[in-house]
Amino acid sequence: MKKNFQRTRNEDMYKAILQLESIEECMDFFEDICAETELRAIEQRFDVARMLSKGKIYSDIMSTTSASTATISRVSRVLNGGTGMLEKTLIRLEESEVNAESES
Repeated sequence: MKKNFQRTRNEDMYKAILQLESIEECMDFFEDICAETELRAIEQRFDVARMLSKGKIYSDIMSTTSASTATISRVSRVLNGGTGMLEKTLIRLEESEVNAESES
C-alpha cells in the first residue's frame, strides 16, 4: 500500500546551508552533519551525475567512481526526470569553471 503523504521538509537546514560563505565552510558543515559513508555516497552521486551530463558511458563511470550500476541508473533517472535542479546546478558549475579558466 502506497502512503499518500508528503514528508514536511525542515527549511531551516536549507536556510542554514545558504548561510555558508566558502567552500571550506560548506565542506566542514557537511562533514559535521553527515556520517562519513553518507557524505561519500552524496559525493559519488554528484560525480556520477557530472560524468553522465558529459556523455560518459556506464563502464567508464563505474571504473572512475566505483559506483554500482544501480547508483548510476538512479542518478540517470534523476537527471532525466527529477526536478531539474541537479542538471541546472551542473550547468552553472560548468559555466563558472569555463569563466574562471578564461579569466586566468
